[in-house]
Amino acid sequence: MSNKHPIISVVGSSGAGTSTVKHTFDQIFRREGIKAVSIEGDAFHRFDRAEMKAELQRRYDEGDRTFSHFSFEANELAELEKVFASYGATGTGRTRHYVHDDAEAERYGVSPGRFTEWEAFEEDSDILLYEGLHGALRTQAIRIADHADLKIGVVPVINLEWIQKIHRDKASRGYTTEAVTDVILRRMHAYVHCICPQFSETDINFQRVPVVDTSNPFIARWIPTAGESLVVVRFKSPRGIDFPYLTQMISGSWMSRANSIVVPGDKLDLAMQLILTPMILRLVDQSKRLKGPTS
Repeated sequence: MSNKHPIISVVGSSGAGTSTVKHTFDQIFRREGIKAVSIEGDAFHRFDRAEMKAELQRRYDEGDRTFSHFSFEANELAELEKVFASYGATGTGRTRHYVHDDAEAERYGVSPGRFTEWEAFEEDSDILLYEGLHGALRTQAIRIADHADLKIGVVPVINLEWIQKIHRDKASRGYTTEAVTDVILRRMHAYVHCICPQFSETDINFQRVPVVDTSNPFIARWIPTAGESLVVVRFKSPRGIDFPYLTQMISGSWMSRANSIVVPGDKLDLAMQLILTPMILRLVDQSKRLKGPTS
């Protein structure tokens, strides 16, 4: 980790709400005049869409029913760690984009399912923001978590995650419920062994919990709304967190443990603004002091 070139890592799938978190960060960066560069976890997939389809089939033919985008082997994790290390040391690095659909294809000039070319980060940035699946990974070989200054987990309870995925894939990709179920089952091994352990490495976790019946996610007719949810906010180290202030400012919130508060689902953006803004400002202020007056 580098106090001079700070890195924030947001860990979770897109269905978990990391896109909402990215929007919150963008608001904070714009309001506070912070110049940020960002990384999408999809950019570090090892295979494009056609290659992944072929690799899945090859492994399926060999009896492997557990390979997915969640898996370590499906991602360029050593390259991701190099980018984190490079930014932390020098404020430089590179990334690319994975093009998901026609709208992104028009924006980037690359066919859906393909990657753009690698490009260097903009110079003189204040902070790096990562959003993806593996930003708090720590194994014997890969120690991405060691390079991040602030690690944030964003995860719904499992049945809600499945409901979100089923509805998203059926609506945007034309999948059947059975096809999405197959994907969920294939991902479970990597979810347990690759994804879940990272939420013990994160500094703050935001976990969305529905307060309506989600007992059978495979027949759910709609996704629970923010108003039908609570968010459990857990701090790995609660020292310095002003819980009375937070519960006073966020209507309907309360402390559930000495390191956790619960907030209404539709107050998530407010909670993130109140919690994360001072943390980000401390990282940036410390960075600027270390860089000196010429930076």
